Amino acid sequence: MNIQTTSKFDGPGLDGLAPVRRETVQDRIYRQLRDALIQARFDAGEIFLAGDVAQRMSVSSMPVREALARLVSERALEAMPNRRVRVPLLTLERARDIAQARTLIESELAARAIANLTPSDIERLEMLTTEYEETRDPQDVATLNHAFHFQLYEAAGSSVFMPIVESLWMQAGPYVRAAAKLHSPLTDLAATLHHRGILEGIAAGDKVRVASELTADISQSFAILERAEPDFWNQGHGGVS
Repeated sequence: MNIQTTSKFDGPGLDGLAPVRRETVQDRIYRQLRDALIQARFDAGEIFLAGDVAQRMSVSSMPVREALARLVSERALEAMPNRRVRVPLLTLERARDIAQARTLIESELAARAIANLTPSDIERLEMLTTEYEETRDPQDVATLNHAFHFQLYEAAGSSVFMPIVESLWMQAGPYVRAAAKLHSPLTDLAATLHHRGILEGIAAGDKVRVASELTADISQSFAILERAEPDFWNQGHGGVS
């Protein structure tokens, strides 16, 4: 039997289509928890019970357990006795490791991205920075900051580095949240100073400037933690009254 595998409709139009992804309930739960961790919505030491999360999200416990297990495997959460899961406690040593890893990997992604950024990409980066400067809502700040960085990094086109960066942002979330409590608000114009510097470096095609501004931007929260009193670290959870 002669089966026709091509047609007159094949060509660039079809080439532009992407596979349709079937997203499971577990995927949706995972994505919501991942995004919340990345955007620093959880405190260190916060406990998750699958039943509580399932009730809040109006789903059964099984996909919640699977999503939580996935986050544990990515070191964003840690398993506890009695099927509990928690956000890891804060340590200065881990803060320094996360800061160094983020600086190394994200600087490389930003440098790779420069040559690939389109005018529309740059326009969106400008728009996100302007919105960041105009908001005073902490949640909007977290959302816009994440959007700016990942708009830049995605232009690098690295399927290897991006999952690593997402994992690092999840691990960094509780540290960024703790830093914001120590130095609140992180919503003044100084917070976007380095975003403007990154945009200037992109416009000049200056990889060194972009990497320098990015490093300074990442370092802001961790520098606050470096100055924290010993009692802060002795608490372990980084709670600030």
